[in-house]
Amino acid sequence: MRVQIHGELAQTAELEFEQGESCWASNGSITVISPDLQWSLKVPGGAEGAAGRMLSGEGLSLTNIEASRTGQVCHLNSSQPGKLYLWDLVADGPVVATSGSFTAAYGRDVKIDVTVAKKAGAAFFGGAGMFLQKISGDGNALIHGAGDFIDMNLAPGETILVSTGNLAAFSESVDYSIQSLKGCRRIFFSKEGMFMTKLTGPGRVLVQSLKRAVAAPSGAAG
Repeated sequence: MRVQIHGELAQTAELEFEQGESCWASNGSITVISPDLQWSLKVPGGAEGAAGRMLSGEGLSLTNIEASRTGQVCHLNSSQPGKLYLWDLVADGPVVATSGSFTAAYGRDVKIDVTVAKKAGAAFFGGAGMFLQKISGDGNALIHGAGDFIDMNLAPGETILVSTGNLAAFSESVDYSIQSLKGCRRIFFSKEGMFMTKLTGPGRVLVQSLKRAVAAPSGAAG
């Protein structure tokens, strides 16, 4: 599959399919699609993955797009301005995407699962929630970030703190937890809340420069 990313302020992805290729896309992401491309709503992982997806807040199904012949094109977007990052699932390993960050995934044996935050504190106070989407396999994932990306590759044991709502995605190998702020002034006047997301390497972390807006539910074809 050939993928090109267009634009600056509100990037879109152009996917050109070979015959028999398919991809998963977030619901509402289709902007333009060739008439011979077939798309339908499906649940990744079938019935086994349905329960986890219902709890993740990402919706039960995703849009599955399939090509019956070569040269068919689809353009995908996101619900708000920002950048798209092409995550190589082989080179960078599986990626864990926070709510609203997953745009598409394609390749051989690509799997989209729901993973549970390993620590209860991170689940309830880290801003990303308890249930996150994990994309793995031999292929690529398109990750959307609101605003611009801060792309960081953490060494083993290296730790960063990220403001609640600014985390877009991270490698499965990265430890995800929270750290409470100290001092009443910082808690009540910094506008950061009581907690920040704590991420410890090794692995890649994508931070979005803007906090993601809560979008209204949309249809599968946008």
